[in-house]
Amino acid sequence: MEFQRYSKDEYLKLPERPGIYKFFDQSGNIIYVGKAKSLKKRVASYFTKANLDNRKTYRLVSEIQEIEFVIVSSEFDALLLENNLIKENQPRYNILLKDDKSFPSICITNERFPRIYSTRRIDHTKGEYFGPYTSVKAMNGVIDLIRKIHKIRTCKYNLSKDNIKKKKFKVCLEYHIGNCLGPCEGLQTEDDYLKDIDEAKKILKGKIGIVSRSYKEKMTEASGNLKFELAQSYKEKYDLLEKFQSRSLIVNQKITSTDVFTTTNSDNKNSQFINYMRIENGAIINSETIEVKKKIEEDDAEVFRFSIFDLRKKYGSNNPTILTNVSIEPWEDIEVIVPKIGDKKKLVELSFKNALYYKKEKLSSKSTQPNEGILLSLQEDLKLSDLPKHIECFDNSNIQGTNPVASMVCFRNGKPYKSDYRKFNIKTVTGPDDFGSMKEVVGRRYAHLKKEGISFPNLIVIDGGKGQLNAACDALKELNIYGQVPIIGIAKRLEEIYFPDDNLPIHINKKSTSLKLIQQIRDEAHRFAITFHRQKRSKESIESSLDSIKGIGASTREKIMREFGSVARLKQSSEKDLIDLVGQSKAKIIQRAIKKGVL
Repeated sequence: MEFQRYSKDEYLKLPERPGIYKFFDQSGNIIYVGKAKSLKKRVASYFTKANLDNRKTYRLVSEIQEIEFVIVSSEFDALLLENNLIKENQPRYNILLKDDKSFPSICITNERFPRIYSTRRIDHTKGEYFGPYTSVKAMNGVIDLIRKIHKIRTCKYNLSKDNIKKKKFKVCLEYHIGNCLGPCEGLQTEDDYLKDIDEAKKILKGKIGIVSRSYKEKMTEASGNLKFELAQSYKEKYDLLEKFQSRSLIVNQKITSTDVFTTTNSDNKNSQFINYMRIENGAIINSETIEVKKKIEEDDAEVFRFSIFDLRKKYGSNNPTILTNVSIEPWEDIEVIVPKIGDKKKLVELSFKNALYYKKEKLSSKSTQPNEGILLSLQEDLKLSDLPKHIECFDNSNIQGTNPVASMVCFRNGKPYKSDYRKFNIKTVTGPDDFGSMKEVVGRRYAHLKKEGISFPNLIVIDGGKGQLNAACDALKELNIYGQVPIIGIAKRLEEIYFPDDNLPIHINKKSTSLKLIQQIRDEAHRFAITFHRQKRSKESIESSLDSIKGIGASTREKIMREFGSVARLKQSSEKDLIDLVGQSKAKIIQRAIKKGVL
C-alpha cells in the first residue's frame, strides 16, 4: 500500500486547491497542521529564503520529513478541519487552537417559548444547534437579523403555563421598545411565538430563498417610492442573509461517529485508489488516501472491503456506520450506507474528490517524461548541443518608462514550471531603457544562480530583437558565463530568431512545433510581465492618492492597499466595508475624499 504522503522535497506536487496540510517528523509524528487557500503555494512558502530566516520556521522545516494533505471544498471548511486536527493531535509547533474552545454555534432551546442564543458548549438535551461559525461577528449578525425579523424573547424566565397564569412576571424594556410581544404576561400565544421560531430555523438551515425574495421586493418597492433609507435597511438585511454561512461539512453536529470510504479504479484496473475519512462527534479527525495494487482477476469489492478493514484497524476505529460510494457486503455489527441525498452524500462526494485527485496525481507522475519529440526538434532547429529540457525566458514591461518591471518564466520538459517564475523591479535604470533593463535582470538572475551553485538552463530566450539580445549577452559576459549557456532572441514582428554575434536572423517554419514552443514561452513571459506591471501601477496609484488625504497614516494606508489593491475597487466599496476595515472616523474621511474627487 502507498499512502497519500509526499516527501519533503516533493512539496511542489501539492494541488492549488483549498485544504489542510500536516507535517511529519522522522518518527512519523505530526509536528504541524495548517490550512491553505492554495495548498501548493502555502506549503512552498515555508521553503523560501525569507521564511527560513525566521528561527522557528527554520527549525520546523529542518524537522519535516513527510507532508500529507486533505482537499476540502472551501477555505471555511479548511479552517474548521484545521481546528479539529490541532485539538486532536496537539502538534508541537502549533501554538493557537490547542485549547478546548470550539467554534461557536447557535442554539434554539427546547423549552416553552424557546430562546435563541450563541454558545460554544454543545448539549443536545438543551435544544437544537446550528453552526459552527468561524466568525463571531457573522454569527451575531445572524442572531440580530433574526431578532429584527421576528420578535424573539431574550429573558431567561421559566414561562410555564402556571407562571404566566399567576402573573409571576412583568414585561420588560424589550417589550416597550418593540423587540418582544410580551409572552411572559400572556400577551402573545405559544402558537404564534412558535411560528416565528419555525421561520428562524428556516433561516439558520439556509432556506433563505423566500425571505431573500421578500426583502428584494420590499427594497425595490421602497426605492420606487423614494424611501431610500427604508430601502437601504432592507438591502442590509438581504446582504446579511446572503453572506452568512449556516453549516459546514467539516463539522456537522447531526452526523454522529461515522467512517467514510470511497474508491475508484485506475484506467488499467491494476490499482484501486481508496480515501478514508474518520468522523468522531460530528468532526473529521483523520483522512488518508491509499493506492492498492491488485491483480486483474481480483474482485474489486473484496479488495475494497479488505482495505476498509485494514484502515479501520490502523486508526482504531469502532464507528458503527460506514458511508461509501459503492455497495459492499456489510459486517454483522456495522451498517454500510450508500447515501443518495443530504449532508452524508456531500461527505461521500468530498471523500471521492480526494480519491480522484490522488489517482490523477499518481497517473500524471507516471507520464511526466519529457515531450522529447518537440524538444529534439527544437534542439535540431537551433543547433543546440544539449536537449533543452530547461528553458528560461525574459521580458520587460513599462509605459513611457513608468513602473518598469521585468519577468522571467521557466519551462521544464516543454511545460510551464511556475514555481520558478520570477518578477523583477528595475533598480538601476531610469526612463524607458529596454536594453538597460534587460541587462540588469539577466545579470541579477544568473549572478544569483552562480552564487548559489544552481545549475543554469539549457536555453535562454530573450523577448526582443538584436538590441535586447546584445544587452543580455553583455550581462553574461560580465559574469564570465557567456558561451556556457545557449541564448537566443525572438523578434515579434516576423518571429525571427537571432543568435549572438550574427546579424542575420533565422526563420523557423511557421508550422514547426519547435517555433510554437518558443512562441508559447515568449507569450507566457509577456503575460507574466504585463500582469506584474499592472499590479505595481495600481498599487502606486492608490498609494499616491491616499498620501494626499490628511488623517490617513501609514498603517491605515497599508490596510486599504492590502484589502482593495486599486483606487477603482476602493471607490466601489460600501461605507460598511470601510468601517469594518479602518473604523468609522477614518471611513468618513475617505468617503469625503472620494466625493470631492481627491481619489
